Amino acid sequence: MRNKKQYVITERAHFMCPNMYFGIKAKILAEFNYQDVRFTIEMLTKAHPFLKSLITEEGTTGKLFYNLDSELQIPIFEKNTRNSWDDDYKNITKNGWNIFRESLLKVIVYPEIEGFNIIFIAHHLLGDGRSILNLMCEFADCYSSRNVPKHVDEHLIQSVDDLPKGSDLSWISKIIVNKVNCDWQKENKIVGYSEYYNFEKDFIQKNPISFEIETAQDDKVEDLLNICRKRGISLNDYLVAEMMIKEKTNRVVIAVDIRDELICYSRGALGNYATAISVKNSFKTNNVIHKGRKVSKQIKKKLKNTRKKMLILTCYLQIDSKLIDAAAISTMGDFNSRTGKFLGSAILGYKKRRGYSVTNLGNTINPNIEEMVFIPPASPANIKTMGVVSVNNRLTKCTVTY
Repeated sequence: MRNKKQYVITERAHFMCPNMYFGIKAKILAEFNYQDVRFTIEMLTKAHPFLKSLITEEGTTGKLFYNLDSELQIPIFEKNTRNSWDDDYKNITKNGWNIFRESLLKVIVYPEIEGFNIIFIAHHLLGDGRSILNLMCEFADCYSSRNVPKHVDEHLIQSVDDLPKGSDLSWISKIIVNKVNCDWQKENKIVGYSEYYNFEKDFIQKNPISFEIETAQDDKVEDLLNICRKRGISLNDYLVAEMMIKEKTNRVVIAVDIRDELICYSRGALGNYATAISVKNSFKTNNVIHKGRKVSKQIKKKLKNTRKKMLILTCYLQIDSKLIDAAAISTMGDFNSRTGKFLGSAILGYKKRRGYSVTNLGNTINPNIEEMVFIPPASPANIKTMGVVSVNNRLTKCTVTY
């Protein structure tokens, strides 16, 4: 890792918020050996310093940063029945996730007669969906083909200067951000981590989640892609339109990968290099293609506007970090902060908790992986969150529901 400390800044909303973890589940086409799995994980830690890091609070400033701990071990749980993976997944995190003490990655393996299933459960502070997908592919290549992963420096977004030109806030947004920061200073309150941790465990117990998985084989995926191409829309447009129609909602939030737009990003690095935009469409139709055309125009329009595309990241860079910490517990818990509650309800959606979200990680070609599932984070702002990934043109949708 570079000598310069990597601080938690645009990722701060993932810190004191329940269920900020997700998974990549894969079927590896190689004979299972526990020691080989452990060895491969160790090889990954040599390439990615964040895998050997805990989150630490800087004593002089109170800032959070990734602190390399050479003694840290990534836990690997060997299970017998892969049909119970959803219960295993939930049980491992049912008491919360203390990022000051626990590895940011946890692993479950399911040996089979031919190959084995493996789940990477990653705290969102370790990386975004694309980061952990790449990590799983590196694992598969190293385990099956002994392709040693290359070391890469992690360099996160640290200021607005790391974002594309034109990402600064509009004057209206600046006024709002300045006001909430001033109001927060006047309140003079701080959420202690132990207080949040108790809230997190209580929230997880009172707000159970369920999973639904749909898989489409390569021939059906190709048919769908051909339909989308002929109608001038992308698969992502189709998925968003499909969710709007199915869930009878006019608004869906989608993740947008911005790696190629960031100078600070090193190819293959762990970390969060994505933003999110809200897609709104009230066009009345039950035809997914017709809806998809409307959605496509809106997505393209937003993606062309750098300020709108980077808005949430720029806000995280400008809002007081301790205020971001207070948003979830003030809105969904009993921490008494008017400013924290305003941020959590008016901006982050923690009050209504009626949001819908789609994250599509695209198609990956890997001869060492037979199938893959992206288990998205169960954001408390959403009622449903869908994660989509394809491996070797086999598409899988995993929907997490409160």
